[in-house]
Amino acid sequence: MSTHPESVKLGPIASTWRRLHQALMPDYNRKAAAYWWTMVLLGGAVIALSINTVASWGSGKILQALAGVLIATLAGLFPLRIPRSKNSFAAGEIYIFLLLAIHGPAPAALAAACEAGLGAFRTSKRWTSRIFTPAMAALSLFACGCLFQAMVRLLHSVGWLNPGAFIALLMGLGAVYAVANSVLVSAVLKLKRNEPLSMQNWVSDWGWVGLTFVATGALAGLLFLTFEKFGVSVLVVSVPMLALFLAALHYFFAQQSASEREQAARVEAAERVALQAAKHARELQHSDQRFESAFTHAAIGMALVSTEGSVRQANRALAALLGCDVGRIAGHEFRDFVFEDDAPLLQERLDRVIAREIESFSLELRCRDLQQRDIWVSLHCGFFADPSATEPCLIFQVHDVTARRRAETHLQHVAYHDSLTGLANRSRFNECLLHALQDQRDDPSRRFAVMYLDFDRFKLINDSLGHGAGDEFLLKVARRLREHVRPSDVLARLGGDEFAILTSHIGDTDHAIALAERLQQTLRKPLLIAGKEISTSASIGITFSDIGYRTPEEVLRDADLAMYKAKAKGKAQYALFDSSLHRVASEQLSLEMDLRRAIGSGGLSVVYQPIYLLAPRRLVAFEALVRWHHPQRGLISPSVFIPLAEEAGLIESVGEWVLDQACAQLSQWHQQYPQMSRVGLHVNASSLEFASPTFPQRVSQTLERYALRPSFLVLEITENALMDRMELAAGTMAQLRQLGVGLSIDDFGTGYSSLSYLSVLPINSLKIDRSFVSRLQGSAESSEIVRAILTLGLSLGKQVIAEGIETEAQLNCLEALGCGHGQGYLLAEPLAPRQVASLLSECVADLGPRARASNVIAFEPAADAPIGAPRRISVH
Repeated sequence: MSTHPESVKLGPIASTWRRLHQALMPDYNRKAAAYWWTMVLLGGAVIALSINTVASWGSGKILQALAGVLIATLAGLFPLRIPRSKNSFAAGEIYIFLLLAIHGPAPAALAAACEAGLGAFRTSKRWTSRIFTPAMAALSLFACGCLFQAMVRLLHSVGWLNPGAFIALLMGLGAVYAVANSVLVSAVLKLKRNEPLSMQNWVSDWGWVGLTFVATGALAGLLFLTFEKFGVSVLVVSVPMLALFLAALHYFFAQQSASEREQAARVEAAERVALQAAKHARELQHSDQRFESAFTHAAIGMALVSTEGSVRQANRALAALLGCDVGRIAGHEFRDFVFEDDAPLLQERLDRVIAREIESFSLELRCRDLQQRDIWVSLHCGFFADPSATEPCLIFQVHDVTARRRAETHLQHVAYHDSLTGLANRSRFNECLLHALQDQRDDPSRRFAVMYLDFDRFKLINDSLGHGAGDEFLLKVARRLREHVRPSDVLARLGGDEFAILTSHIGDTDHAIALAERLQQTLRKPLLIAGKEISTSASIGITFSDIGYRTPEEVLRDADLAMYKAKAKGKAQYALFDSSLHRVASEQLSLEMDLRRAIGSGGLSVVYQPIYLLAPRRLVAFEALVRWHHPQRGLISPSVFIPLAEEAGLIESVGEWVLDQACAQLSQWHQQYPQMSRVGLHVNASSLEFASPTFPQRVSQTLERYALRPSFLVLEITENALMDRMELAAGTMAQLRQLGVGLSIDDFGTGYSSLSYLSVLPINSLKIDRSFVSRLQGSAESSEIVRAILTLGLSLGKQVIAEGIETEAQLNCLEALGCGHGQGYLLAEPLAPRQVASLLSECVADLGPRARASNVIAFEPAADAPIGAPRRISVH
């Protein structure tokens, strides 16, 4: 008989493998082992792919991803056990889903693997579980994350992606992830037992987890939207806030469990007493001795009390609790040891027990020891049947709960007070305001006023000196405010730099006005913040109870409206609420809703104002300007709806739409008029867009969509908007310049930009604000400012464009000063696309063959042309 060579070679290997499998995985059959190895290899591949993906990112993005992975992993160390349940909840999934929303599946899969691995290491000693669990978490999260990204792209492509849809997608992701992960994990157990998967069993074992993941997805979506609006600082703040919330829940559940144990202990003690009473009936001769032993050595304080309230007997535990000898308690009235404010409540309950209205009672009250210290106790009282006694008596069981009550008091303080300043917070202020409203309804003479304060320079302090200085500022102004209000007034910090004062029992409006003036006066005094003297002021809105409010929310709403009215008047002002502010706010809200509809229904349009090289006169570009023609209100100025869009969070949608429309139009003109293929396009962008890390990618995709060279596009941002978000905008601007897109500062000269920023930022051009151009003839100061801007631009190698040229005198002055480019109604007014096409068609038709070949078109003003009329064409 012959043996195949390979069978000889493979025989020992197969035998070794079987022995190894038997030693390491004794309870895994062939199917379970094959499934385990397949899933572990797939999960390991996903983890390797995720690590490779994250490693290819920039250092800043890697640090963000690693921070998210670390937070999610650490959160897994502190699962929250739900009372009367086998389940627990960890906050790690919130940050895993948040990582997915911000950075995609790769870091989220790593976070899921780390959190699952940590949990498996903590709860299981089997190496198979410690490997399999993180692999399944990474695999299922990565697959679900890819599906989530696909759904986001699909909704975005059809225009259905909005905050609500995004949160719904994250909730769906949570449900799908819970199903996928639990099915993958359950499958190996079923294969080991040769059992089929049962939907009923799955829902019983994992349904709660699915619901938790859905809620977690919603929380992650809210955090992501907040991060999109306010940046990474919101996420930094969210970690301790969520940790505090979970700690409070953990404390609450622990107290609930302790209370249940305490109740069980009381029930057990009562049963013990009842058992001893029964034994006393059967073994009367031994009962006194047994009861005396149990009573004397009990761990909790106990006393036998007559129906008149006199202590007949007390044990050592009660004496230790009250800080005195046992002999000094007997013969005293028990109420002598009770805090005088709580004694009536105790007596009322005792009377009901003696009258047999109730069998027993439990309550918490304060006792005082011999050192006059207050002690919180839990007292349980019931009848004690003693056959040897001539009259019935009561038995008290007294347990010290001082530590718990102090902890509850601390939590109550934390819940109703600002952690930084120690002032009342919004919840406490609303509660006090509700009481004031109820008092005023009961007695109309009890008038009150509410003042809403917002500091005018707080953002500048935070941005320039840091958040530590901002906290120091808030502490010091809170101290000043506290010194100038009455003890009966309620001073609260509502959030950020917003404070509120509830001043009650005022005779007329003069009291609140006088208080506002005193506060303005004291706030004018400089504060020493971070070693620097800082002057500050506040805008104060005031409203009065005479208006007839029903809820605290209505009062704060109107005080807030009055504060904005004061802010509109300038710094360090106060304003009283009047009903017209409601109308203004209502109109503003209505206009915002109309703008939302206009963005989605084509209610906006784009016009194009030419930009010229002044000498020789030549068209070089168009500036795209958005217009809104309201169906009822007519043409609404951009100065009205652009700030509205910024406040309502719509500016990025408007900007993206304008960029798309303008690039599509320029591409069409380049194709129709090849002679115009050098004409560029200026598009305004908001500070939010420049602060968005995805903005360069969106610009690049738009240019690719319409086959436009990046050099044809110049993005404009106003000087003030740039300085407000300098740190975030600088990186975006660098990416845009690397892409080849031009950058311009609009309304230059009206803000507070630094020369150091201008010298290092990748800016191509400066646009002189129209306010300086309009005063060129009448103001030597404006002329010198324009000259200085031109000199600055020339020295920094920047192109300078003058805005708002409306007269020949302005044009001549700009040319004399050496300004190279300009735009304005004198040269051409903003034109609709068909007007631009008509103008370009006429211009190209008038050109000779030589000019067409040179691809240069120049425009000379006609002598009798009105302002805004098209210019006469000449060939150079």
